[in-house]
Amino acid sequence: MSFASTAYNAVFRRNSVFVGSVFLGAFAFGIGFDVGVTKFYDYWNKGKQWKDIRHRYVQEE
Repeated sequence: MSFASTAYNAVFRRNSVFVGSVFLGAFAFGIGFDVGVTKFYDYWNKGKQWKDIRHRYVQEE
């Protein structure tokens, strides 16, 4: 059985399953992209952000 026929029978055969898988894929991609970009931004700007230098200016009581 080829990949195309397996994908058709599992996802594309019913419209409700297809639309649900598109929404789920878009949601997962959005979360993954956001996490990836945030990690890259934090890595690129390490030592320059408030969370990295807060201990220099704020004294805990």
